[in-house]
Formats: sequence, structure tokens, C-alpha cells
Amino acid sequence: MSILLWVLQAVLAAVFLALGGLKLAKPKEALLPQMGALAPYRPLTIKAIGASEVLAALGLVAAPLVGWGALVPWAALGVAAVMIFGAIAHGEAGEWKRIGLNAVLLALALVVVYGRSADLPL
Repeated sequence: MSILLWVLQAVLAAVFLALGGLKLAKPKEALLPQMGALAPYRPLTIKAIGASEVLAALGLVAAPLVGWGALVPWAALGVAAVMIFGAIAHGEAGEWKRIGLNAVLLALALVVVYGRSADLPL
């Protein structure tokens, strides 16, 4: 189970590092052709979303490597929240076909939350 969780964490981290990095590196106008759901948001909001995605990616893979494994379920929960709000944004923009990716990433994140929450000292 641990190997599966690591694979899921790596996949989620790669996706969120790429998407968050794009949002941080490119101006809003350059993002809109591929990410039309971002149109109603201010550039600073888009940068904040990108930063949260990059931080979530780091929380998924870097935190356990430095001994902060208890952060992983919280990072995965953050990914799940971003996916819920992303699905809402795609729905509001009429991008119904893109919600499928949100749903898949949400499901993967929730598996990581469940699998890694057993590591929490509750």
C-alpha cells in the first residue's frame, strides 16, 4: 500500500508542480488559451492559486523526505480542495469536459488523504 501511495503522491505532485509553475511563470493573458476558466480571476489570484499548487506538490513529496510525513494528508486535502474549486470554475466557464480531470485528481488526492491519515498521531 505504501508504494501505491508514493506513486499517487508523485503523480499528484508532478501535475500540480507543472500546473502551479505555469500559473506562476506566465502572465494571465498567456494562460487563457489553455486555461479559460481563469478569465474571471485577477492576475494576483491566479498567482496565489499557482503558489498553493506548488506548495501542495512540495508537501506531497518533499515533506516526508525531511521527516514531516504528517503534512502529507493535509497537503493531499489541500489538493482535493483545489480540485473542487477548479471543477466549480470549469463549470462556471462552461468547460464541462475538463471537470473529468478534476474528478480524477480529486479521487487520487482523497485516496492519499485516507491512506496517509493512518500516519497521524490522533
